[in-house]
Amino acid sequence: MATVTTPDDVRNDPDPDGGRPLVVGKHTLASRLIVGTGRYDTMDQMRDSLAASGADCVTVAVRRERLYDREGRNILDFIDGDRYTLLPNTAGCFNAADAIRAAKLGREILRTLGNPGADWVKLEVLGDSKTLLPDPIETVAACRELVDDGFSVLCYTSDCPVTALKLKQAGAASVMPAGSPIGSGQGLLNINNLRIILEYLKDDDPDYPVIIDAGVGTASDVSDAFELGADGVLLNTAIAHARDPILMASAMKHAAIAGRQAFLAGRIPRKLYGTASSPTEGVISTRPYGSQA
Repeated sequence: MATVTTPDDVRNDPDPDGGRPLVVGKHTLASRLIVGTGRYDTMDQMRDSLAASGADCVTVAVRRERLYDREGRNILDFIDGDRYTLLPNTAGCFNAADAIRAAKLGREILRTLGNPGADWVKLEVLGDSKTLLPDPIETVAACRELVDDGFSVLCYTSDCPVTALKLKQAGAASVMPAGSPIGSGQGLLNINNLRIILEYLKDDDPDYPVIIDAGVGTASDVSDAFELGADGVLLNTAIAHARDPILMASAMKHAAIAGRQAFLAGRIPRKLYGTASSPTEGVISTRPYGSQA
């Protein structure tokens, strides 16, 4: 029997899944929005934007020089470890060896902090510094080794369905196809490929988490990703470089909820011609419908 949502359900429960969280590996996330911590003007602005986003998972680049700002303040001092699960990432790595080293560094940092994010990593292995597109061969190789070493690996990849499938087969806890290049703000450029990725990865495993990562520019891009059927969205620059990052973070929070609810509700089919929304029977008219007189 189909589930029926009542007005009270919507009014009293802002969670569009009625309490059904996003599960990735051993981690359970109440919010399906994951946000980054880089590129903010100040640490205080970052802290307040994270709070406004409603996220309970934030990703941090773990190379040592990235942990401190120009004033020598540690970014981790501005992230509430009791509120957020940290997701270390290997941003800025261009080969498997460097990415694996960064992942292990992140694990040690978070173990020291006692943060539950020590056992997972967002894997990024880039192909070049201009496009910031991922290197598929190095990414798959790094994924295999990190999985063998006990990591839950969330893999950033392109919108290539074949690569996405290979990463899942390599043991990735989640595949994270890009909507468009990192930081470009172009939104979802290749909807068809993203649909194919979702089909391939969920065909015999409907609960497998697919998270759209990179290229988000504004709130409608987040809604679009969820309406496609994505399980989560990860973003950074769209908030950090907005004119008002804190307000944009709030917009992203609401867009995630709206997009997920729309996906679960099921959109109407697209039609070439209009269809009246009110009945045509019994309409008061001086000329009966269909009359040829």
